[in-house]
Amino acid sequence: MTPHSLAFYLDVITSGTVLGARPTDSPEQVTAILGSGFAENSFDDQSMWRDYGMVEFFWCRESRDDPWVGHHFTVQVHRLSSLGGGMVNEAMRERYGRFGRHLRFDKLERLLARRGVHLEDVPDPNAPAYSLHWQPVSEVSVLTYRAHERSPARRGGGRLGDVYAVSSSMSAEQVAWYRERYGPRSG
Repeated sequence: MTPHSLAFYLDVITSGTVLGARPTDSPEQVTAILGSGFAENSFDDQSMWRDYGMVEFFWCRESRDDPWVGHHFTVQVHRLSSLGGGMVNEAMRERYGRFGRHLRFDKLERLLARRGVHLEDVPDPNAPAYSLHWQPVSEVSVLTYRAHERSPARRGGGRLGDVYAVSSSMSAEQVAWYRERYGPRSG
């Protein structure tokens, strides 16, 4: 097994799932996989997300009478730098062990390449502070720190080259739109 939590990130990026939970799964399906330890949030009757520690799943619906439809998930990797591995969902810790405070993009990209999985650069409106990368088969995106707007990294914060978040799903249509709007490559 790849050391520590790296196998988790590789699995998410290659499969487009979190422990098998897909971005299109219902709230009940995700909870059956990740457990009942979550905080539920909503701005209105048409959107909801559940925060399972480091992972958030999002749903939407047309009206209060309609079922929730899975929209996407985000692995909030940046939370580890200040909160540590204790905030990682229990099901994830049981399967993958401890989670380090930082995930280096270059290391992640190298391990993915060894598995024959490659990421494409995508222009990002937040460049040069961040760079965006995309895995077309799984439709997963990886957002990475590239520059600090104010000051160098401090204890408990993200560092240059750290992964900020991993999200699914980012469609080919979204990538094409980003490329048309923001240019051919990430900063």
